Amino acid sequence: MSRTIKTDGMLNMNRPAAVGDLLRAWRQRRRLSQLELACDADVSARHLSFLETGRSRPSREMLLHLSELLDIPPRERNALFMAAGFAPLYTETAMTSPAAEEARRAVEFMLTSHEPSPALAVDRHWTLVAANRAVGFFLAYVAPELLEPPVNVLRLSLDPRGLAPRIVNFGQWRGHVLHRLQRQIAESGDAELAALQRELAALPHSGDRATARLDEPYGDIVLPFRIRSEEGVFSFLTTTTVFGTAVDLTFSELAIETFFPADPFTAAALRRNLPQAAG
Repeated sequence: MSRTIKTDGMLNMNRPAAVGDLLRAWRQRRRLSQLELACDADVSARHLSFLETGRSRPSREMLLHLSELLDIPPRERNALFMAAGFAPLYTETAMTSPAAEEARRAVEFMLTSHEPSPALAVDRHWTLVAANRAVGFFLAYVAPELLEPPVNVLRLSLDPRGLAPRIVNFGQWRGHVLHRLQRQIAESGDAELAALQRELAALPHSGDRATARLDEPYGDIVLPFRIRSEEGVFSFLTTTTVFGTAVDLTFSELAIETFFPADPFTAAALRRNLPQAAG
């Protein structure tokens, strides 16, 4: 499949992208001039210009050096290397592959160990990969069509057919999700994430809730995720865990989202309700 680079550095699927075009797009995305990047790379600006225009062919070592300086994500490093005629740097092992059994088991252990609190694993496009039993609490009253695979957890949280009507601080949470997604797009240049952001931003939402100020015990330190239940309002703090030494695309792009009870009421309710989540 072929790709090209648009003027904003976003990947598109129209015509083959030359390695020089890819280098230029990533340099511009990182807001570096040719001279700045050349100085960082300890090469002449003339040589870097030749690489970007195609007058010189980069070596494998130079591509690796520039990729590290530009902090290019692993998947896009593969694209860069293949555009230059080299083999990709990183493998991509399916989660269900026997070769991934030990890593998959580690993910499942982390999710299960977090019970009775919810935890889930998502890929780079926020598609649900795995979840523990406690995540079932979030899925009550969600429209069945949103739970048809592949399930996108950001769509699940902001869609009016999903969790949105139950999120007490929806305006604040929506802003957090869209801002986080924008940062991810800026770092990765991923066109699919950009399309997802446009979709989510266009979903209907109440303007008055977007500016509501809540009396949160955590002030401006962290933003709790507050969701209504039949028992009352549950409050969570969230964290994200990634594999720090992954050398495979699937696991380098995997993120584990964990929810911690933000008050005693939520903690007690989770302990009480976990057996129900198993069904």
